[in-house]
Amino acid sequence: MTTLNALEQYYDGVPRLGARTEDFGPLTLFVREGAGWPFYARPTPGWTGPAATTADVDRVRARQRELGVPEAFEWVAETTPALRKAVEESGLEVHAHPLMVQDPTAPAPAPHPAVRVLTADDPLLSAALAVPHVAFATPGTAVGAAGPAELAAQIEASLGDGRAESVAARIRAGHTALAAAVTEGTALCSGLHNPLNGVTEVAAVGTLPSARRQGLGLAVTAALVADARARGVETVFLSADNEDVARLYSRLGFARVATALIAEAG
Repeated sequence: MTTLNALEQYYDGVPRLGARTEDFGPLTLFVREGAGWPFYARPTPGWTGPAATTADVDRVRARQRELGVPEAFEWVAETTPALRKAVEESGLEVHAHPLMVQDPTAPAPAPHPAVRVLTADDPLLSAALAVPHVAFATPGTAVGAAGPAELAAQIEASLGDGRAESVAARIRAGHTALAAAVTEGTALCSGLHNPLNGVTEVAAVGTLPSARRQGLGLAVTAALVADARARGVETVFLSADNEDVARLYSRLGFARVATALIAEAG
């Protein structure tokens, strides 16, 4: 099996652990069941019929609006090249991200003393899950003002949404690993990976803007890679935000293999 085929199987398999699917021919819509980030539509694996058209994309978007979920699509450019034209003609802007796979022979850096993989009952679980919300609200890698106060507000806003309980259950089941950089009891950076059948994606790595430029994102990523390898995962991949970030990940042995495309209505 080629690397891209393995990634396609992973992209189709992981959402099924927490979502139902709706069939739109060349496209499959994943609809989350329970708490957590909303899902998206993707190309249907093994589809042998005509390529997705603008009308297909429009039908999926109408269903997403009906469900009250984001009008979002994700796919790999090299695997489904024709989809970009259909998505753009539907009126969505497409964003490209380097899709990178780690060389399993790459030397592992020394563990960062502030980074740990959290257990399901870790008292900082909710904080670690809140960090990316604060981080992604201020895009980029520049140091910013948002920090512990904004994190506390995000934790408070997330109370009762069920996400921490959902992730804790996934950690217990071995479906998710969550790592965080913690200093003086505050989670400054976090990320996760979701192993499935020997493949995993490092995702949602974010650092509080006030704690950026300290190497915490790479340290958390390295911890997640080490955890994945310890579980016997053979293929570890991620999508970098841009080329500059991709160069940072190359320090951990990641190399670009394709382009991940993401489109979402504003």
